[in-house]
Amino acid sequence: MTCLHGRHTEPVLFRELTGDNWTLADYMTRGGYGQIRRILNGRMPAERIVAEVRAAGLRGRGGAGFPTAVKWGFMPKAHAGQTYLICNADESEPGTFKDRDILRYNPHAVIEGMLIAAYAMGITAGYVYVHGEIWSVYERFEEAIGQAREAGFIGKNLMGSGFDFELHAVHGYGAYICGEETALLESMEGKRGQPRFKPPFPAANGLYGQPTTINNVETLAYVPFIMAMGGNHWAALGREGCPGTKIFSLSGDVVFPGNYEVPLGISFAELLALAGGVKGGRKVKAVIPGGSSSPVLRGETMLRLNMDYDSIAKAGSMLGTGGVIVLDETRCMVKSLLNLSRFYRNESCGQCTPCREGTGWLVKLIERIERGDGKPDDLDLLDSVASNIQGRTICALGDAVAMPVRSFLKCFRQEFEYHVEHKQCPVASGGQA
Repeated sequence: MTCLHGRHTEPVLFRELTGDNWTLADYMTRGGYGQIRRILNGRMPAERIVAEVRAAGLRGRGGAGFPTAVKWGFMPKAHAGQTYLICNADESEPGTFKDRDILRYNPHAVIEGMLIAAYAMGITAGYVYVHGEIWSVYERFEEAIGQAREAGFIGKNLMGSGFDFELHAVHGYGAYICGEETALLESMEGKRGQPRFKPPFPAANGLYGQPTTINNVETLAYVPFIMAMGGNHWAALGREGCPGTKIFSLSGDVVFPGNYEVPLGISFAELLALAGGVKGGRKVKAVIPGGSSSPVLRGETMLRLNMDYDSIAKAGSMLGTGGVIVLDETRCMVKSLLNLSRFYRNESCGQCTPCREGTGWLVKLIERIERGDGKPDDLDLLDSVASNIQGRTICALGDAVAMPVRSFLKCFRQEFEYHVEHKQCPVASGGQA
């Protein structure tokens, strides 16, 4: 699964990438570091940078979709102590694998994006927190940082502008929970990766108690291109009302799984066609549109939708990280939900009782239904357990496990009922779900 397939539509981040042309010299031949030079040499006002990002309509690509310019505006303007910019590269959501391709094949776009963002917010220190299970990506990014530092793009008094910026990569510990921004902060401080209570939010009390902004890899990587093209021009790359481009990670039962950079707002049918359609010409049964934590939708519903925040939300799910998992008609929905629920049970940090205990009970109930020992009341009990997890935890992991469970029950209840009544899977037995 990769981005090096040539089937993108109007790519920005993945344009002209071959897999080998990731170095500083290669990036500069594509105009790299030209925008930070322009900003520093021209002493560009920070407000102008923020205005371009606002005009672009850039929203956070880590899952929440929060407007980036607004988030940058939360940082205090005159803070006496150190402030920090962190790139969240702890990519571990099942079905999501876009950030590692950016770090692997276009790392300097992330570095330049961080430089521009740091300048706009008056930040002088940055970190990139890389997921612990992608060591080769971490090594590649460390090498890219070294190239940028040697070339004078990282360090003191950059280009004689008086602007200082130090950047370091941090190797994470492989925990899914560290993708939650405050758990990430705890991990970086050498503590157990557990989410903090909010408020206070990181912009007020972040890394080492100092104001901190945390952005996703894809979010920051787009910044140099927005500055080069102009916010309005970049926004126009998307479909009507959907600014810019977006990387979608397609996996599951598609012919060509991989990362696809396309205009935001493209139809799901178009996106599926880019990936070669469903394997074997089979029908789409279900789609998880935004990474494993987003609610599942029926295939026929997804085929009518566009890939944008509002369309997916109105249908009852989330665009999230853009991790699109396609399930065909041969998939058992009970078994699929069981696989997801086991992941979240294993990745729960255990801090919150509803999540720690509830995830285990969800797995027990789904296992019982899947092996043919389910009881008629189990479906209502399953929904009840999920509803008592959702909204009752410090971080969103509780929602991440509860929403898929409740959506699977809502969209495919007949299949769950068949498992309970007939003690077997309707897909395997040829029964009607």
